Amino acid sequence: MKHAGLEALGRLESLLRALREFSELKERSTGVFYWKSKPFLHFHEDVSGLYADVRTGPEFERFPVNSESGKGAVLKAVRHVLASAPRSAPTA
Repeated sequence: MKHAGLEALGRLESLLRALREFSELKERSTGVFYWKSKPFLHFHEDVSGLYADVRTGPEFERFPVNSESGKGAVLKAVRHVLASAPRSAPTA
């Protein structure tokens, strides 16, 4: 399954805008997001549709993003991962 091209990513513009709102994420190239300097989220396309791979643990989890509910599931997963991350203690 190949990485999503610009035309495919254009169909995900609302999802990309929402992902760009997370200050913890850095978009290194269109549709490729890093968190804490590690690959965190990217998109694939094939004949069955578009998919987001999200690092929800040590491995990536694949989410179909061909519907609004699929896009919502990606945002929910991203929120969960970011909220579950240990916070570093402030220095004195």
